[in-house]
Amino acid sequence: MTEAKDDKLAEAAQRLATEISPTRDLWPGIADAIATPRRPGWTPMFAQAAAVVMLIAASSAVTYVTVKGPQQAVTQVTPELAFERASFGSHNLGPGFQDARNVLAAELDVELARLSPAARDDVEANLEIVQKAIVDINRALEQDPDNVLLQERLLSAYMDELSVLRRVGGLTRNVMMRNDI
Repeated sequence: MTEAKDDKLAEAAQRLATEISPTRDLWPGIADAIATPRRPGWTPMFAQAAAVVMLIAASSAVTYVTVKGPQQAVTQVTPELAFERASFGSHNLGPGFQDARNVLAAELDVELARLSPAARDDVEANLEIVQKAIVDINRALEQDPDNVLLQERLLSAYMDELSVLRRVGGLTRNVMMRNDI
């Protein structure tokens, strides 16, 4: 059965024309297109380059305005909230941690001044609790430096301290940025 279908298809294919001539002569149009120089494609590239320059200029302007906005005076850290050098047992923590902690601690007084007295007292109490825990855990680690549980607790306490410091800045920024009042 398939042989009969194949024979019919072969016969139909043989009846098809082997050459088809165009209804008109296409060569003059092709020759003109080859001979005529193309329009340069530089215009879209210049438009894209201009857009990139505008984007860079706009982002630079926004950055400049943001950085040069009203500057707050940095004040000294009050003695009752003085921070001791972060250490892990007998080892000091890395410079990245120290830098983050120092930046947050330096901004603490400015941020605390923006809070209400009750909120300020809560923050100071929380910081004192965390700092006391850090001192106590460091003392315990001096006695048992290989205690993994104490090491984990100390790292957790340092992270809690950073979290409180970050949240103080977040509280004051959120209060200052609210525009629905």
